[in-house]
Amino acid sequence: MANGGFDFQKIISDSIKTLTDPKGYFSSMAKEGGFGEPIIKALVYGVVAGVISLIWSLLNLSAASSMMGGMFGAGAGGIMILISSIIGAIIGLFIGGIIILIVSAICGGTTNFEANVRVAAALMVLSPVNALLSVFSGINLYLGAIVSLIVALYGLYMFYNALVNALSAKEGTAKIVSIILAVIPVIMLVSTLVCASATSKYADKLMKEIPAADSKEMQELQNKLKELQEMQKK
Repeated sequence: MANGGFDFQKIISDSIKTLTDPKGYFSSMAKEGGFGEPIIKALVYGVVAGVISLIWSLLNLSAASSMMGGMFGAGAGGIMILISSIIGAIIGLFIGGIIILIVSAICGGTTNFEANVRVAAALMVLSPVNALLSVFSGINLYLGAIVSLIVALYGLYMFYNALVNALSAKEGTAKIVSIILAVIPVIMLVSTLVCASATSKYADKLMKEIPAADSKEMQELQNKLKELQEMQKK
C-alpha cells in the first residue's frame, strides 16, 4: 500500500501478476510491513467474491445460491452469501497463514507468521475466481467439478511458487508436498462424480420401478374387482 494507505490500483496490479506470473510475484513480494495490507487485500477479495456470488444467487445460477435460497429465500440467501464471504475472508486469512506456516516449516522455509499471512492473502486472489466460475456448477455438476479441480490445481502451482520463492522453502520438498496435496482434490473429484453418478442411476431406477409397481397393484385390484363382480352375478 502506498504510504501505508489503501491503494486499490496496487491490489489490482498485484492480483493480475499473482495470477499470471506467480513465480515473478512471489519472488519480489514484500514479506514485512504489518498486517494491514494483507487484511485489506483479504477483505477486498472477500467483498468481490461475495458480490459475484450475490449476482449468481439473484440469477439462480450457482449451487450455493440454490442452497442458500432454499434456506433463507432468494434475496436473503444472496445477502447471507455476501456476509459469509466477507467474514470467511478474514477468518480464512489467519487460518490460512497458520496452515501455510506449518507447510513452510515442513519444507524448511520461513516460519515468520507475517510472511506466511502475506502469502495467504496473495493466494486468496483465487476466491473471486472461484466465485466467478461457480456459475458452471449451477449449469452442470460435472462441468463445475472439473472447473473447480482446474482452479484448485492451479492454486497449488501458485502455492508451490510461494513456498519456494517467497518463503525460501526447499524446492524438492516443496514439490513433493505440492504433488501430495494435488492428489487430494483429484480423489475428491472422482469420489464426488462416482457418488453423483450412482445416486442419479438409483433415482432413475427408482422412478421407473414406482410406476411399474403401481401398475401391478392396480392390475391386481382390477382383477379382484372383476372376481367380486362375477361372484355377485352368480
